[in-house]
Amino acid sequence: MSREFIVPAKIYTGEGSLELAEKELCTMGDRVLIVTDPVVIKLNCFEKLTAMLSKNRVSYTIYSDVTGEPTDTIVNAGLAKYEVEDCDCMIAVGGGSPIDTMKAIAALSVNGGKISDYMGKVIKGKMPPMAAIPTTAGTGSEATKFTVITDSKTDIKMLLKGDCLIPSLAVIDPAFSMSSPKSVTASTGLDALTHAVESYTSRLAQPLTDAVAISAVKRIMKYLPVAYSDGTNTEARTQMSIAALEAGIAINNASVTIVHGMSRPIGALFHVPHGLSNAMLLEKCIGFALDGAYGRFADLGRAVNAADSTDSDEAAAKKFLAKLGEICRICEVPTLADYGIDKVKFIQSAGKMADDALASGSPANTVKPVTKENILEIYSSLWN
Repeated sequence: MSREFIVPAKIYTGEGSLELAEKELCTMGDRVLIVTDPVVIKLNCFEKLTAMLSKNRVSYTIYSDVTGEPTDTIVNAGLAKYEVEDCDCMIAVGGGSPIDTMKAIAALSVNGGKISDYMGKVIKGKMPPMAAIPTTAGTGSEATKFTVITDSKTDIKMLLKGDCLIPSLAVIDPAFSMSSPKSVTASTGLDALTHAVESYTSRLAQPLTDAVAISAVKRIMKYLPVAYSDGTNTEARTQMSIAALEAGIAINNASVTIVHGMSRPIGALFHVPHGLSNAMLLEKCIGFALDGAYGRFADLGRAVNAADSTDSDEAAAKKFLAKLGEICRICEVPTLADYGIDKVKFIQSAGKMADDALASGSPANTVKPVTKENILEIYSSLWN
């Protein structure tokens, strides 16, 4: 069976990537909109980027109002700035939120309308040049055709897609992630781990995604605990930035499964950061999916040395599940109750969340069939 495999047109990785990408960054267009957030704008690495643009006499304007995960309101304000400033290209600097915002601004700048108009459709059109410079090692948005935007009227996190949304340039410089606090390191790293595990066990998996997914799982299991305990460890930051890219490439071509489907509604209704809501669900959801693909989960268990060739597939898969639980505990993932979510409100919202999860299409990629009742049971189990 033939399959497509797509990645950004050009990718730079490793220390010094920003400097190596100078020519491409400074020849994207006549006026750049830099999409970022209020924290990143204060970092030395952000100043390095703007100094580079100024040195090359590139005009730019900054949109730094991406506060939290992007909504249609944030996107519309960014689009207004893009148009008023007569920009013709964009650079996103930050975590998944600025990168997703950039993609949505680009889509509306070409196609018009509201971002909610594109839910359930494939976004098309010739996008303005886009470059992504991630400051976290997790979302992989720099390599994907997806953008996740919350509809502020319906409280639905919309998964929007189109090949044209893949940034033409991705700059993966670990220097940009060195300042990430422990909580962000954990949530984004576990987001990347979820991407890698789900893509490997997705119905849409293929040999090329298998290779990058397994590589990402191995890197994350080894280096996330190191980056979490010592954020100044350059090797750990470098390896995690590569793993996040690999996992992003994997989901770009094999998609995600039940974890992401159930995670987005929690984020939309209870304002839990995306990576953290994934982490809260990871062990429970994979535990549900395990017996649908023992062989695939066993592969991962053996790859990270949680199991070996003497273990049956079922035993190796269960050892991998235990390893997932272990890394979540190392990264101090809170429960819903610890995070401060009201149990009564959560249970009352579970029906809507289950419907929204199924409507996203992600659970259908799980090798094991997923019903609304299954999802409701997993949501309920989060309180046990």
